Amino acid sequence: MADDLDLNTLGDEELVAQMHDDLYDGLKTEIEDAVHILLNRGWTPYDVLTQALVEGMRIVGLDFRDGILFVPEVLMSANAMKGGMSILRPLLAETGAPKVGKMVIGTVKGDIHDIGKNLVGMMMEGAGFEVIDLGINNGVEKYLAAIEEHRPDIVGMSALLTTTMPYMKVVIDTMKEKGIRDDYVVLVGGAPLNEAFANSIGADAYCRDAAVAVETAKAFMAKRHAATASRA
Repeated sequence: MADDLDLNTLGDEELVAQMHDDLYDGLKTEIEDAVHILLNRGWTPYDVLTQALVEGMRIVGLDFRDGILFVPEVLMSANAMKGGMSILRPLLAETGAPKVGKMVIGTVKGDIHDIGKNLVGMMMEGAGFEVIDLGINNGVEKYLAAIEEHRPDIVGMSALLTTTMPYMKVVIDTMKEKGIRDDYVVLVGGAPLNEAFANSIGADAYCRDAAVAVETAKAFMAKRHAATASRA
């Protein structure tokens, strides 16, 4: 806990390490204070993002994946990260800082469950992605409009009901009809899904939780960047 600790007294390395701990513990106010301190010391917004927030959330993600942390704790960590991001986001936009990638995510039509989706969105943002969250109950036209407007690298779809799972195929089939399916990585997730289902509907991957979603998205982006570099 950072209760009686004056963050200003810490050197840069110690402060970043403290931020990793505070993110882990979900301490939003401490994270916001520390972001301001680093910026005042001349750190670039991008360095604060990558070295303090993204690295801290990477640690959270690993322990979530390994069953050491659970959803309520990770939501607290993600909320603390959002506090830091609210300060950094406008500064990052001004400086044109690089993004890992861009993702459009939403729960599919007929489904109003969003805790898992929200967690994926927050963890993706914590990993340095730009995330456009469409919310719940999204028909195919909403996905297509978002793809058209934002030109994401990744399209994410979530469902918690077995009755809404098939709608993911409707979206993917429509993307195929429009000739745009191969331009995007499609990730799907939600409690009733599995890898076989993801393969059967033509998704690129099934992500069983937010930590896996981040790892999978980063792997696809690394492949995409490598392919682009080899063509250059």
